[in-house]
Amino acid sequence: MAWTMPAESAPHERLWMAFPHGPNAGATQEEAEAAHRAWAAVANAASEFEPVAVVVDPDERDAARTLLAGDVTMVEAPLDDAWMRDIGPTFVLDEHGRLGAVDWVFNGWGGQDWANWEHDAQIAAIVAEHAGAERIPSPLVNEGGGIQVDGHGTVLLTETVQLDPGRNPGLSHADVEAELARTIGATHPIWLPRGLTRDYQPFGTRGHVDIVASLVGDGRVLLHVQGADEHPDAAVSAEIERVLREATDAAGRQLEIVPLPAPAALRDDEGWVDWSYVNHVILNGGILACGFDDPVADARARDVLESCYPGRRAVTVDAREIFARGGGIHCITQQQPRTP
Repeated sequence: MAWTMPAESAPHERLWMAFPHGPNAGATQEEAEAAHRAWAAVANAASEFEPVAVVVDPDERDAARTLLAGDVTMVEAPLDDAWMRDIGPTFVLDEHGRLGAVDWVFNGWGGQDWANWEHDAQIAAIVAEHAGAERIPSPLVNEGGGIQVDGHGTVLLTETVQLDPGRNPGLSHADVEAELARTIGATHPIWLPRGLTRDYQPFGTRGHVDIVASLVGDGRVLLHVQGADEHPDAAVSAEIERVLREATDAAGRQLEIVPLPAPAALRDDEGWVDWSYVNHVILNGGILACGFDDPVADARARDVLESCYPGRRAVTVDAREIFARGGGIHCITQQQPRTP
């Protein structure tokens, strides 16, 4: 049986999310409430375009029901954190259009000492059951934010994620590539050297690709571009661009790079920001774009995204509270493809 992960722009059945829970939402009640509002804003905006289901820890039932739009479905299950792209399954289809759900091993982004994952490690199986998908177990420690596909065999990934000693000690490039071919139908890997600078700080993922580059399809790739030379990600963007310019997709096409410039802000209270418009999510007829209270850059990002996905309307949702916790809009969502 051959499984394939469709492009994120393929039609969706629904979008999955999780609701922030416990100390991982924030150290204070005020911080937790800010996280609740930020995640709910994404769910509510997405629900204007397609059905949304949110996994909610029973302890957060009342807060979630208060903030989530009435048409958002709640699924109760114990949670540690709320990064559905990483703790949830990666949905795939077989050659007959049957829905599958790859259940990667999740170990807190490489066993980081601040992470808890007792409950989160079970979420992929729970979501798969609710979606009516066949669960596809994988021995690979991986997260959905660590892969980007075009639905036709090409996959972007980073050397510091799948080959991280904290995730998959002893595995080779070939080992990882074989498992990705088996589970998501990715037969043409493009290995990027690293992720953005902040992603290697204590609360980072050690290099997720979904904040750096995104395959659009038809041989095009969106690339996060940091234009300020003093920001360390200026060198990172240039390095990744060099790799992409030498790469081809599974169809043998030279990649066309579409720059997606970073917003003007360079630092926050924690240091260099990793604010990136690449971390968007595609919806049925829409695009949810990260917003950073930068009217010029936010509008420019919407224009670029709409040009890449004709017929879709881009909507900006403030993502600063999400990024302050380690990710963006793409990181907290996971699309379930529509079956034929």
